[in-house]
Amino acid sequence: MYIRDTIVAPATAPGAGAVAIIRLSGPLALAILHAIWRPAHPGDLRPRRVYFGHVIDPDNGALLDRALAFLMRAPASLTGEDVAELQVHGGPFLVRRIVRLAVSRGARVAEPGEFTRRGFLNGRMDLTEAEAVDDLVNARGEAGLKQALALLSGALAHKVRGLRDKIVAVRAHLEAEIDFSDEDIRLPSRRQLAGEIEHIIGDVAILHDSFARGRLAREGARAAIIGKPNVGKSSLLNLLLGTDRAIVTEIPGTTRDVIEDTIQLGPIALTILDTAGLREGGDEVERLGIERTRRSVAEADLLIAVFDSSRALDSDDAAVVGLCEHRCGVAVLNKCDLPARFGISALHEAGLSMPALAMSALTADGLERLRGELASTIDALAGPGAESEIAISRGRHRDGLAQALRALKAGRESALRAMPPEIVAVDISAAADALGAITGEVTNEDVLDRIFSEFCIGK
Repeated sequence: MYIRDTIVAPATAPGAGAVAIIRLSGPLALAILHAIWRPAHPGDLRPRRVYFGHVIDPDNGALLDRALAFLMRAPASLTGEDVAELQVHGGPFLVRRIVRLAVSRGARVAEPGEFTRRGFLNGRMDLTEAEAVDDLVNARGEAGLKQALALLSGALAHKVRGLRDKIVAVRAHLEAEIDFSDEDIRLPSRRQLAGEIEHIIGDVAILHDSFARGRLAREGARAAIIGKPNVGKSSLLNLLLGTDRAIVTEIPGTTRDVIEDTIQLGPIALTILDTAGLREGGDEVERLGIERTRRSVAEADLLIAVFDSSRALDSDDAAVVGLCEHRCGVAVLNKCDLPARFGISALHEAGLSMPALAMSALTADGLERLRGELASTIDALAGPGAESEIAISRGRHRDGLAQALRALKAGRESALRAMPPEIVAVDISAAADALGAITGEVTNEDVLDRIFSEFCIGK
């Protein structure tokens, strides 16, 4: 429930920094600003102007910091309420001290995402634009940044509203048929309505099917490096990252847990996970690491399967090949700087279906080809669609579109079977509501709680 009180929180990340922003929003925001901050040059503060002054403790007049301040008047603010912000020096103790001063003057500490949530509730943005704020903060690559900016500008909302308007137009024809069945009014036939619905189904399906591309842009892809012990998985991770992220030794089973880091091969970020070597036996700790490896394999978007070409293929290698079945990825025949015991053809004969290449993690021979293969695999995972096209990126969007598709298909079938207009209208209305839930025109408190709980405090 929206309580119109005043909230306060740091709007910058925790920890020490050069500058920290403390944000206030609500009916007491300006009064609290005047209570704890004094302008260097007295006078009326005008909205959207930055002023220099001093943060003071109103109880004893003690000077706490020199700071910049500005205010925004309702409704022309990010929350639709009166908003005030202080830019102070970024010491964690100082920030906490100033927040406590604001609380002592009537504010409360904001919940995660509460500033953005108020902006949504006050009509400053729709739900897709509110989610884009979180996407922008957490963008992991160029594609995620570009997509978040497009959503923040209302591109997805505009697309969804356009589809919903078409559905509402179909519903209007049905309601006219219901209300004026005795009048001599020319209305589309059921077959014509079914044809209109069919066109809408196609447009909704295109947006629904953009989820893979949108999710990868937002979250990046995840690649698990797998292989038996001592094939060079950790060396390959360090080579791809350009740093000594993982410990490399000749002792089998050195990697006991999943190590991950992120690189950029193109517009989509790639998180690479170095996993424990897959083999039978080992101690209890190693077996736990192998179990985590299997979980990482199941959750990964693609696999980097590593084999030691200087040693003969064995049953542990065969198990790795088995994990690659029906999966996207790249196979690496590592240690090509040593005499080879087998080649790419032997892996394919063993059942491996993914592309394979020979390289040396020691000399970096073949690194650029591997990077190119990984970039191509990510492009294939993203699926068809131009980079400039609008894509959905959240399960909530996909589920809403899937619900709309089911309702539209049911409505089309009802129209083709010449069912009464009331029956067809039920499904058409359900489709409109499903799309309305994406932008927040149709929503409930539980959905909002779930969405905004993922935000950081101060946003």
